[in-house]
Amino acid sequence: MGLTTGIVGLPNVGKSTLFNALVENGKAQAANFPFCTIEPNVGIVAVPDSRLQVLQDLSKSQKVVPAIVEFVDIAGLVKGASKGEGLGNKFLSHIRSVDCVVQVVRCFEDDDVIHVNGRVDPVEDISVINFELALADLGQIEKRYERLKKGAGRAQKKEDKAKDDMEMVALERIQAALEDGKPARAVELSEDEQPLVDQLQLLTAKPVVYAANVAEGDLANPDTNKHVQAVRDHAKKEGAEVVVVSAQVEAELTDLDATERAEYLESLGVTEGGLGSLVRASYALLGLRTYFTSGEKETRAWTIHAGMTAPQAAGVIHSDFEKGFIRAETVAYDAFCQAGTLNAAKDKGLVRSEGKEYVVQEGDVMLFRFNV
Repeated sequence: MGLTTGIVGLPNVGKSTLFNALVENGKAQAANFPFCTIEPNVGIVAVPDSRLQVLQDLSKSQKVVPAIVEFVDIAGLVKGASKGEGLGNKFLSHIRSVDCVVQVVRCFEDDDVIHVNGRVDPVEDISVINFELALADLGQIEKRYERLKKGAGRAQKKEDKAKDDMEMVALERIQAALEDGKPARAVELSEDEQPLVDQLQLLTAKPVVYAANVAEGDLANPDTNKHVQAVRDHAKKEGAEVVVVSAQVEAELTDLDATERAEYLESLGVTEGGLGSLVRASYALLGLRTYFTSGEKETRAWTIHAGMTAPQAAGVIHSDFEKGFIRAETVAYDAFCQAGTLNAAKDKGLVRSEGKEYVVQEGDVMLFRFNV
């Protein structure tokens, strides 16, 4: 279960430069003109997690398998995209397939890099994209609502009519929110309403991380950048995450080894690159957690949704693990490190035997017992 993140933004905000940096062998062109990315480019990268190396050393694992995140570089957007302007509907359709949207917004001044709207105003850039997404969602809701109304005029089973009525009420609430300038994700839905609305894949229902792209000199002290503060103020209103990145710095990091990267980031006054920050923000928005399996053969990170039980977490490895689940031998990451080995953790009573009701916690190191 990997995380799929779409990287979007107006032309010339640093979107493709950031994509290329995050995915070292990415094939997206980064150029100073609109629509340099005509088709979405996809790159799979490892999720940075320092715990993996520690577990590998303790377990003397032959290999390490990190969790992965898939980045999709989606073509630049302009006003009128919902009506087919620019790359229009092609752009919008690509967003529907991702779990989370990273919206890159320009927070740097550079006369040599043309801004599609003639001036740097990240909040205006955000409003352009969000407006186009909202228009597309309104159009989709209108079509779905009309189909539901036609269905209401025909003979229906009682349960089908109740379901359609419930969906229509939910769509009315979302439509009102969109017309009020709010995204679909701001509307609270019941457990019964949520799956009905999810099938529409509304664009403004996607969780959003705003990536404030700053110049190298602002990376360590983004609070002094008025554009970053404007993005934060806007994001706070809609409950979105903000991550400060420098696409140019990320590009320079790709040519450095691990030691050189750490030294370079330290010289800039930061401890983490943009990839780690974006992944953490995306995981937080989507409610994702990481657990580990670790032994002599391999140490591996697994991505799950918060609240998953032990059998469900086992099912991420293989469906047979969930079907035949007996129990999970579980130890917290810190306790595992303290003990040094799984056997030592058992001797110290740190390993727990958990059943089907156990909810997996962040950083759990697990060994599943199951019937084939």
